[in-house]
Amino acid sequence: MAHVRYDGVAEWYEGFRPALTPEELEALQRLLGGGGGRCLDVGCGTGLATVAVTELGWSAVGIDLSEDMLEAARGRGLEVIPGSADALPFADESFDAAVSVWTHIDLDDFSAALGEIARVLRSGAPLVYIGGHPCFVGPHSLFLAGKGVPELHPGYRPVRRYDGSAPGVANPEGVRARVGGMHLPLDVFLGAFFAAGFRLERFEELGDQDFPHVVALRARL
Repeated sequence: MAHVRYDGVAEWYEGFRPALTPEELEALQRLLGGGGGRCLDVGCGTGLATVAVTELGWSAVGIDLSEDMLEAARGRGLEVIPGSADALPFADESFDAAVSVWTHIDLDDFSAALGEIARVLRSGAPLVYIGGHPCFVGPHSLFLAGKGVPELHPGYRPVRRYDGSAPGVANPEGVRARVGGMHLPLDVFLGAFFAAGFRLERFEELGDQDFPHVVALRARL
């Protein structure tokens, strides 16, 4: 989820990332599908995924810590509220679906956030997650825009927060150079879903390039 670290960069971010990539959008549409119930977008940021959820027929609600990012989302006519992913301000079993996009790299406690998502979802409701590939996106992997072959450096296994000084952060004008990031190795990333009680239905490495940059999954309680 976008932390208050994103306050002050929303205007820049809208130009840097004006839309989901076609691969991300296709995966979100396919894995979530159409619906008429309530869907929560956790760490909604400027509302890119929230828009896609709404267009699928869901009644979408976005939540994020950054007021600057939320202002951009409200400018898209979206229903969004301020709040933390690890303390969602909703009753138990109050949503029919949830989505979250690229939040495990921003959240200090991804596992706690998944626990909260599990709490507010009704039994059998889907969670669709899309984000950077834990093996090839992080402080240890120089993989600019997911193109070519990643250049790996020591430090894949430790869970840690990193900043623009990490060898994997090559773009001084990119998001991680501005707000930093959180690294989870693949086993910790997937283990967070299992610990929250989710079972994975789908796990995909998006794209057709030799090394994948983005993963997408659907999980249910």
